[in-house]
Amino acid sequence: MLNFIYYPVSGILWFWHKVFGYVFGPGNGFAWALAVVFLVFTLRAVLFKPFVSQVRSMRKMQEFAPEIQKLKKKYGDDRQKMAVEMQKLQTEHGVNPLGGCLPVLVQIPVFIGLFHVLRSFNRPFLSADANRQIGNYVFSAADVRSFLDAHVFGVPLSAYITEPADLLARYGDISRWHIAAVAIPLTIVAGILTHLTAKHSVARQNPAQIAANPQAAMMNRLMVYLFPLGVVAGGPFFPLAILLYWLSNNLWTLAQQRVVYQWIDAEDEEKKQAAIASRQSLAPRPGQKPSRPRKDAASGPVDLTDSDESDSTTGSAGSAGSGADDASRRSNIDSPDSGGSMAGSADSVAPSTNGQGSARVDRPAPPGMIQQRPRPRKKPNRKRR
Repeated sequence: MLNFIYYPVSGILWFWHKVFGYVFGPGNGFAWALAVVFLVFTLRAVLFKPFVSQVRSMRKMQEFAPEIQKLKKKYGDDRQKMAVEMQKLQTEHGVNPLGGCLPVLVQIPVFIGLFHVLRSFNRPFLSADANRQIGNYVFSAADVRSFLDAHVFGVPLSAYITEPADLLARYGDISRWHIAAVAIPLTIVAGILTHLTAKHSVARQNPAQIAANPQAAMMNRLMVYLFPLGVVAGGPFFPLAILLYWLSNNLWTLAQQRVVYQWIDAEDEEKKQAAIASRQSLAPRPGQKPSRPRKDAASGPVDLTDSDESDSTTGSAGSAGSGADDASRRSNIDSPDSGGSMAGSADSVAPSTNGQGSARVDRPAPPGMIQQRPRPRKKPNRKRR
């Protein structure tokens, strides 16, 4: 029924046994033990990228946890509306809740497949002789005999503490105490690694969020204390090869968590420093006035600080020249011409034909200048003869 799981698992185990059997010998117990360990490492390496996605998803969930609390207060009684709003919030932040469960969900069928394959090396419904003459999925009959004859610290890999007496008799003079002497230390170490892995994962959570959510606090206590006790309590019911699976799996998980968490922390710190440096580069230096670009008349208003009104000019050539110089400095326009008139100013003075003063002729302002209104010129007082 689950052959689609059993065959791939047994195929990976067969490959690693051939590799380490070439080094230590095909019947060596450590060759089989290392094959089990590297079977775990292979599967966990395949799941490395989903694990990183899981960590990033958990980090994003912690970032918008206050928004989740607001939704719970607003839609506490309406579960359907709460689910819809939660889905919208997760979509906005790019969080996939199923991505965080993928590594755990994949490990469950792998554990079931490995347990079944290892138990099938020593099948209780077959006699000892018949069992040694039948293959086990991708393993041949010779591989089955090699596994049954392999020992680690004097104990077969397929043996377990609570094994029935008729199956235990197949191992010859090996008693339950011999099996317990090897199985119990492996079980304790696997439980300790499970505790350390859960504790390291819980330490990454926000204490304020845990205090605000009693269910999360209860779940964390179960992960830190109850799960390791479950591993220790289940040790007597599993073969030594399964205990090696637990041990290597928890060891890989603990090391992977430390490496991935440090990696993601370094990335977040780098992004934070880059954002700070970007803000500092855009901010003005201490004591420096912010620069405002000058605009021309066609695009918008003009800065009036450099284009003040020029003073009125007198009729003499000297005063006209002085007024032209002053107008040139204020409006950034070239020097006046030789006739005494102010070229480039908003208005110029032309002599009248009757000698009664000079009339002001309006001219269009050059680009960038404001059109000034002409001022009325006073007539000079002349004494009558």
